[in-house]
Amino acid sequence: MACLSPSQLKKFQEDGFLLLEGFFTADECVAMQQRIGEIVAEMDVPLHCRTEFSTQEDEQLQTQGKTDYFLSSGDKIRFFFEKGVFDEKGNFLVPPEKSINKIGHALHAHDPVFRSITHSPKVQALVRSLGLQMPVVVQSMYIFKQPHFGGEVSPHQDATFLYTEPLGRVLGLWIAMEDAMLENGCLWFIPGSHTRGVSRRMIRAPSDSGPGTSFLGSDP
Repeated sequence: MACLSPSQLKKFQEDGFLLLEGFFTADECVAMQQRIGEIVAEMDVPLHCRTEFSTQEDEQLQTQGKTDYFLSSGDKIRFFFEKGVFDEKGNFLVPPEKSINKIGHALHAHDPVFRSITHSPKVQALVRSLGLQMPVVVQSMYIFKQPHFGGEVSPHQDATFLYTEPLGRVLGLWIAMEDAMLENGCLWFIPGSHTRGVSRRMIRAPSDSGPGTSFLGSDP
């Protein structure tokens, strides 16, 4: 099932996304959920590293965009939190396990459960069938959708943050740990939008020039 049929590949090329029902088994999803529960239970984030994660541009630049804890997380397992879960001193206002927005960005490198899933034969076969000849994992993250609070995820292009020349060298695999429906906030795509170029880019600033990131362009 990991190798795509010609019709699936054609749909992916036309739409820019492809839905694969049941690609991971229920047991595999449960294993990832249980492991993330253990990671959260062992979480120990110093007060000065408690970063609220946002997809809003101004908030991005003010929070993770100038925070070394975020900018240096590419080869580590780190925790990023929802808006409004800390008091003015950085103490939790809600149970810690309900405060997390996401965990990233190198679960695939440092955790055995996520490493085995990420590098499994069926994932390798899938990405090769999509045309990647020597695939390398750029990042991995576990995204939470906490009930009752949390920041809005605004429409965006992943290439804003993971830009390549030429475009299209980075592919995302989004895994639903439980059923994703309209009622509980499923993922949305605009078919064909991958052919329209990138309207906005996050760029790293020189280390001595103030904030660590800035944006070029704007989303339509």
